[in-house]
Amino acid sequence: MAESALVLFSGGQDSTTCLVWALSRYDHVETVGFTYGQRHHVEMECREPVRAGVTAIEPAWSHKLGRDHLIDLGILAEVSVSALTADQPFGTRPDGLPATFVPGRNLLFLTFAGIVAHQRNIRRLITGVCETDYSGYPDCRDDTMKALQVALNLGMDARLAIETPLMWIDKAATWELAQNLGGRALVDLIVEKTHTCYEGNRTERHEWGFGCGICDACRLRSDGWRRYKADTIR
Repeated sequence: MAESALVLFSGGQDSTTCLVWALSRYDHVETVGFTYGQRHHVEMECREPVRAGVTAIEPAWSHKLGRDHLIDLGILAEVSVSALTADQPFGTRPDGLPATFVPGRNLLFLTFAGIVAHQRNIRRLITGVCETDYSGYPDCRDDTMKALQVALNLGMDARLAIETPLMWIDKAATWELAQNLGGRALVDLIVEKTHTCYEGNRTERHEWGFGCGICDACRLRSDGWRRYKADTIR
């Protein structure tokens, strides 16, 4: 029986790495993305070029990569205000969480992804959440993923599995994983085509890619790149 997976795909570094991770393991892979009034909406424009770039790296992946699903969750920006959904300063909230935390975002993403997967007879949901080297979002934690998997399966009488290939590795190891999966070609694709910057900045080009260089997403990505390059040279 063919094994299939649905990758939560934003067009960023982590989800691109997860997409290739899934393509290297499963027979059929589909992607799903979400618009939710995000400040860095430019990431949506990166998704298709990245998908095309991935299939150009390895011919076998082009046969495995299936349909892309795009879901409009614009209502989220109205009920879950944060620095990612409104013109608010970055930094830390009074409760200690990052100002970029969008309450309920990953819970909704995985719920809707679960609906898509269940109806398409796909059993695996792949997401790039991580609690080793991240911005401090509680909905990226392993415990959250395990609890949500139980809730989805109970609520839909399904047998879905949420897989998190980046959960226990840091950003340097994520760059290394991309190199191991797709060689220099994949690393170059991630640098040139993916988008992670919370500001939506695609005018400033750094060694690690485009971005403002200041927000948490850029900081994590650039620091991971620096450590990845240091390990590569060593």
